[in-house]
Formats: sequence, C-alpha cells, structure tokens
Amino acid sequence: MDAEIIAVGSELLTPFRQDTNSLYLTGKLNSLGIDVRFKTIVGDDRTRLAESLRAALARSELVIMSGGLGPTEDDLNREVAAEVLGRSLHLVDELKQRMQERWARLGRPMPENNLRQAMVPEGATWLVNARGTAPGLWMEESGSILLLLPGPPAELEAMFEAACMPLLAPRSGGHRLRTRVYKVVGLPESEVDSRIAPFYKPYTNPETTILSTLGTIEVHLRAQASSDGEADTLLTEVGDKIELALGDHIFSSRGESLEEVVGMYLVMRQRTVAVAESCTGGLLSERLTRVPGSSSFFLGGVVCYSNDLKTRLVGVPAELIATDGAVSKPVAQALAEGIRRRTGSSLGVGITGIAGPGGGTPEKPVGLVFVALADDHSTEVRQFRFPGERERVRTWTSVAALEMIRRRVRD
Repeated sequence: MDAEIIAVGSELLTPFRQDTNSLYLTGKLNSLGIDVRFKTIVGDDRTRLAESLRAALARSELVIMSGGLGPTEDDLNREVAAEVLGRSLHLVDELKQRMQERWARLGRPMPENNLRQAMVPEGATWLVNARGTAPGLWMEESGSILLLLPGPPAELEAMFEAACMPLLAPRSGGHRLRTRVYKVVGLPESEVDSRIAPFYKPYTNPETTILSTLGTIEVHLRAQASSDGEADTLLTEVGDKIELALGDHIFSSRGESLEEVVGMYLVMRQRTVAVAESCTGGLLSERLTRVPGSSSFFLGGVVCYSNDLKTRLVGVPAELIATDGAVSKPVAQALAEGIRRRTGSSLGVGITGIAGPGGGTPEKPVGLVFVALADDHSTEVRQFRFPGERERVRTWTSVAALEMIRRRVRD
C-alpha cells in the first residue's frame, strides 16, 4: 500500500507554523510497511482542496488529510471530501450528544457552529477523538481509503494510534518497511558519497539517501521486504559496507544525537566536562544539558564574552589577550585549562571566535574559531574557518567541540 498526506491549513503556508503531523504520520505508516509517496500542503481554499484530493485519490491507495475539521467556516475538509466523493452530509445524533456533554462538563453552552463537527458524509465511519471535539472520518472509495484527521497534534496522534493503526495494519499485505540512519561527523557530503557510492549503487533495495544537516551528514537506508527480519538482513548487507567505508566518522546508527553520544562516553569513562564559551554564547552548554542525566557528567559553563570576564572568571591572563587577541590559539587554550582548573572537571573546553556578521578583519575574518580541549595530560587546540551567517558559525563550532570531546573520551 502506498500513501499520500495532505496537510490542510493556510497557516502552514506562512513562516510561522510547520507541518509536524506529516512527519509523525510517515513514521507510523512506515512502521506498518506503508510507503508515503507524496505530501502536499494546501491552504483553506475549497477549489484547491478539491483539486488536490481528486488527484491524490487517483494515484494513491491511502490518502490522509490532516486539519480542517474544526467548527469554523474555514474548516472545509469534511465538506470537500463529501463533494469529491459525491456523498451527502448528515447529522449524527451520537456525535451531537457527545459534544454537548463535553461542553456541559466545562460548564458552558455549546456554540451552534460546533454542530458542523457532527456532520458525517454518507457511508463514512467516524473515529472517536479522545482529546477534542472533532471526530475523525474513515471512507473508502474505488479501492482507496480516505482518512480525515484533526489538526492539533495531540488529537491526531491519539486518534491515529487508537483507531487507525489497528484498521490499517491488516491492509499492508505483509509488506514491511525498515530504515537505518548513519550519522556522520567530520566529513563533507561529497566525500561521504564518494566513499560509500561503490557499495550502495548496486542496490535498488535498500534505497540510499544522503542528507546534509547543519554540522553533520546522515546516510538513510530504507529496505522493503515481506518480513522485518528479511528487511533487516538487507539493511545489514549494505550497512556493514558503509560502516567500513566511513569508520569512526559514524557516531550513531540508532538515532542518537552527537551530544547524547558524548554524554554516554563521558558516563562510561566516569569523566566530567566544563566549558568556557565566548562566540557560541552558551550553545555548547545548552546542547550538553539537553541530554537527560547530564548532571552526572556536565559540571557547568561560563559565557565570557568580554575580555574582563575571561580574566576574572576563567583566569585568562590579561597580558595574553593583549598580546595575541581574544580570538587566538593561546586564549582558547587558556580558557580550556582555566575552566578545568577552576571547576575540577576531567575535561575543559575553551571556545573563542568571530561569529559575525561584523567584527572580522583580514587577519581574523568572520568564521574564524579556535576550540581547545584540555585534560590532565594535554591540551589540543584546533583552528576552524566556518562559512555562512552567525547561527551557522555558532552551530558548526558546537559540533566541532562535541566531536573533539567524543574522540578524546572514546579512546
């Protein structure tokens, strides 16, 4: 079975709201062996919704529309679905009663326009919404299934888990879809591809996709088979070759973030870390503390933007800053060693750089960053030149620091 998702709502076509429902639905459908082949976002426009729905039903066995089931005039999905399928809408008394009882529990009269949510197309099965008033709708037409789900994620997810997955599971025909994701750091996308292309190109199953994310590369493998075991065998056949080609540049094959992997190694080695950050402004500390249980390995951090605070809080000699400049290898080293000494951590990280957009010079351009890592044996300082705007420089710097920690504590 192949599937298509239509996310409905004019707000999803603005810079202020993202369609996260389709990501959730894709993951759940894939777990059932159902392949999502098409996604569309359509505003609250009756004509364009109808056009999109007709096209979707013509090419896909399963069509899911999310949103557009509320009580207001711009909630059009049930009406458009009825129109496209040539079915009349009728009021369902049980739904009306459920809504009235829900409003009564809130101690308020039900607005008249909520009755729109009790209207169901002829022949449709309505699905209980345990977290809201808008019921879902399940319809079948000419071999295709049309699912209408509410837009709020909490409502959609609860409904899909409880009502839709049990109905869809038998329809997958025993087809299974399994994925594996390798997360890679320290290599550009082009080099990742050149290393692994000889191993994945001979295969059409699994399919291989290479994605560039900010600071890391992801290699996605997707295998289709008649059982999970067979699909996993296909993934392993290609995946083992990819692992050999990329070696220790792979930091995860189970979905962990780089900071989670770093935290795991720190806990395993019973080591702690503290950081002194300038141009990243606390981003490295924030990433480390995203990890549950980070208090067991992260002692703390200092954001020391000014030269005065570099000296007063971390102990960087003022004459060193005067001689070499705040953005320099010696200052990064002093930051790492100073924060380690003052906190008693196993590892100290020092970061200084020019994130931009201003502040650069020909000798020290925007994007120049120094990251230092100190322990009780030695201090490593690396120089980077990251391209792009301010947030890219800050993010790339945090990735570089995490990767330095990973390699130090892994060995």
